[in-house]
Amino acid sequence: QVQLVESGGGLVQAGGSLRLSCAASARTFGGIAWGWFRRAPGKEREFVALISRSGGSTHYADSVKGRFTISRDYAKNTVYLQMNSLKPEDTAVYYCGLGPRESTYSSEYDYWGQGTQVTVSS
Repeated sequence: QVQLVESGGGLVQAGGSLRLSCAASARTFGGIAWGWFRRAPGKEREFVALISRSGGSTHYADSVKGRFTISRDYAKNTVYLQMNSLKPEDTAVYYCGLGPRESTYSSEYDYWGQGTQVTVSS
């Protein structure tokens, strides 16, 4: 059983930056895709970013494109989400997911972290 532990959330002013981390408890194979999703109050979980199994390609939601960057460290079994130019509408609980294929659908991911709160004040 793989456990994912997220960290790095917090309170930041609009325009600021945060870096989220998601570490897997067990060795994951290279052929695993990682995704970041978020859930704002009163809304459904939505896709934010993913990184391919090879790590060679990434995909972002239009709302974060150009501001967020997803990356992975194979040696540390960790994926990161660098968030710059944060906006109040980015406020949400952010979740990382681990699955067998790249997908913007949360149902495609087998493992999830507990979530980390990101709050952006105006």
